[in-house]
Amino acid sequence: MVNFQQKDFYSIDDLQEIVKLLRSENGCPWDKEQIHKSIKSDFIEEVCEAIEAIDLEDSDLLREELGDVLLQVVFHCQIERENGNFKFEDVCNEVCKKLIVRHPHVFGDVLVNNTDVVLKNWDSIKKETKGQESYTDTLKSVAKSLPALMRAQKVGKRAMRAGMDFKCKEDAISCIDAERSEFDEAVASGDKERIAEELGDLIFSCVNAARHLGIDAEQALTDSTDKFIRRFSKTEELVSLDLLNMPDLDIEQLDVYWERAKKLL
Repeated sequence: MVNFQQKDFYSIDDLQEIVKLLRSENGCPWDKEQIHKSIKSDFIEEVCEAIEAIDLEDSDLLREELGDVLLQVVFHCQIERENGNFKFEDVCNEVCKKLIVRHPHVFGDVLVNNTDVVLKNWDSIKKETKGQESYTDTLKSVAKSLPALMRAQKVGKRAMRAGMDFKCKEDAISCIDAERSEFDEAVASGDKERIAEELGDLIFSCVNAARHLGIDAEQALTDSTDKFIRRFSKTEELVSLDLLNMPDLDIEQLDVYWERAKKLL
């Protein structure tokens, strides 16, 4: 047993101490074995669960999920502390300095009168502090680990700042048709690599159109996926009411139930 005083209410200092004890000689075998890469998927999962709590507008759940995200931050910091690189306080110090530098209109004497100017200043300061010498550098700095649709939309937005963009939403939408034609040609060729490439271009063009229409492509696909699940569930329910099983029906029969489900939702 480790030496730790249990309380009714704990602080961030207590969380750091608990994680330290979990990774100590007398701590938890699993926690002691973990490295950054072994728990990076856990980090992603916890962030996604926090986002879901936000979407559900559930404050109690959000409090819990933010705690799980914070645990991930503290855990990674503890690993780095053990390696002699940095500690949690260094992370807090760095983000505080970053916020102060990137808000000269709050912590300095820069004057702004709208959000657009704030964002323009933010991008300019970020580019300077990160040593980004070209617009290409800003595109490359968008994390590859982001969900693909989100990354594509951010890259397109940053390209726009360099003037590389459609003149209007109509041009962005017409590009979808052009990319669809190239995709159809690739499918006809039977070349899988070419098909994959053209499919990617088609999806990218849809993301660009979404950006010009003021739509979050990631959220749009999430909503469509949720809609599909609701319709699938209703379809399965209707099939079951007729004492049938979905796998026993052909696609034409399932389409009939699908259309009925759509009308009911």
